[in-house]
Amino acid sequence: MKIILTHEVSGLGAAGDVVDVKDGYARNYLIPRNFAIRWTKGGEKDVEQIRRARKIHEIATIEQANEIKARLEGVKVRLAVRSGDAGRLFGSVTPADVASAIKASGGPEVDKRRVELGSPIKTLGSHETSVRLHPEVAAKVTIEVVAA
Repeated sequence: MKIILTHEVSGLGAAGDVVDVKDGYARNYLIPRNFAIRWTKGGEKDVEQIRRARKIHEIATIEQANEIKARLEGVKVRLAVRSGDAGRLFGSVTPADVASAIKASGGPEVDKRRVELGSPIKTLGSHETSVRLHPEVAAKVTIEVVAA
C-alpha cells in the first residue's frame, strides 16, 4: 500500500515521504495513529505542505545540531517519579517524560520521538539516554531519576 507519512517513523522515513508498506502495517498501525495517510492523487498535493512544515521544525545543518548537542550535554536533568521502597518505579520513564524533564531543566525543547531509551527505565538512579538531533548527530543525556 502506498502511503504518505505525516510524522517521522523510525526506520521508514520522515514526514512528507511517500513510501510503500505492507497493507496490514499501514491499516493497523500507521493510519490509526495518524503517522500516515493513504496516498491519493489529491493527497499528493498535501505532500509539499507537509514537507514545508517539516523544514520549519527540522534541524537543518550539522552545525545547528552540534550547538544543540552542546547545550543538551551541559544540562543536569532530574526527573522526579513515584517509586516503591526498593527503588522500583510504578511504571517506567517514557521518552515524553524525558523530553519534558529536559525542557524543565532549562535545556532546549526536544521532540519526544527523537529521544531513544536503550531499555525501559524502571529504577531510581542515573540513566543515560540518547537524543537523535540529526541523522549524523546524537547527544548523550544523563538523567537522574529521583523519588517524588
